[in-house]
Amino acid sequence: MTFGPRTWNAGETVTDTMMNVEIRDQFNEIFAAWTSYTPTWTAATTNPVLGNGTLVGRYLKVGRTCTAHINLVTGSTTTYGSGIYSFALPFASANAGATYIGHAHLLAGPRWLGQIVISPNATVGGPYFPTNATTVNAAGLSGSSPVTLASGHQLRCTFTYETAS
Repeated sequence: MTFGPRTWNAGETVTDTMMNVEIRDQFNEIFAAWTSYTPTWTAATTNPVLGNGTLVGRYLKVGRTCTAHINLVTGSTTTYGSGIYSFALPFASANAGATYIGHAHLLAGPRWLGQIVISPNATVGGPYFPTNATTVNAAGLSGSSPVTLASGHQLRCTFTYETAS
């Protein structure tokens, strides 16, 4: 997909191919199906191991705007590592002086509502949740915070951000 319209020249004959590239192909890209990707799941100290859990990602990129979704379901052989978790983005974020905030949900008994944070010039995003059920302070998700993760728990993150290219 191009980022800007074509520069037309006086006297130029417009062809069906030009119109397809400038109009049809642009609309097709905007309304295209999402693309699957496999995010990498890491932790600050010791990386988790997915085992028989599932981790999938999907994204739609239009120009330099990317909307993505990550879905993690832990399994009976998943190990949780140690330290704050991060998940790979489909594309590096722009270094535009902005931090992007998306939605994060942790289904671990009750539903925990949080955020995924994407810093400028980042290749990963980190989910943050309240540290307990009675505070609004947030801390990075780990195997033991805000709850001890176990088989069948699910993390869902959806976010939109500007990509570096």
